[in-house]
Amino acid sequence: MRLGEDLILAGFKGAARLSRTPQGLLLQADFEGLTSLDCVRCLGTFDQALVWTATELYAFDKRSVTDSDLILPEDGHIDLEMLMRECALLEVPISPICRPDCKGLCPLCGEDLNRVDCGHQAAPAESPFAALTPLLGK
Repeated sequence: MRLGEDLILAGFKGAARLSRTPQGLLLQADFEGLTSLDCVRCLGTFDQALVWTATELYAFDKRSVTDSDLILPEDGHIDLEMLMRECALLEVPISPICRPDCKGLCPLCGEDLNRVDCGHQAAPAESPFAALTPLLGK
């Protein structure tokens, strides 16, 4: 399923419930799907599960409009694509990581350290406390 130009969800499923209130139609929805992301450490592509819920009021008139500014269309047809897209994008991690123990790329040769041990040693961190290391007895 494509939501907008840049968000593609595989295995998309969900349920939406509408109930009538004095102010409008209350939408309560649960959705889930998989999207492909690039890991910020190793630059590999992986599937990320997105699970989200939405609760919005589609107001009958301008007097009942909430912060979301949604009004029930005159024809009664509600297009959920934009709402689903916004909610799904909020679930995408800012810095996606393929797995918690991802080693990333070698800073010297660029090899993926999850696949190959290139033999390069990481440069010691430049720290103002580096002068205290001999005091640790190591």
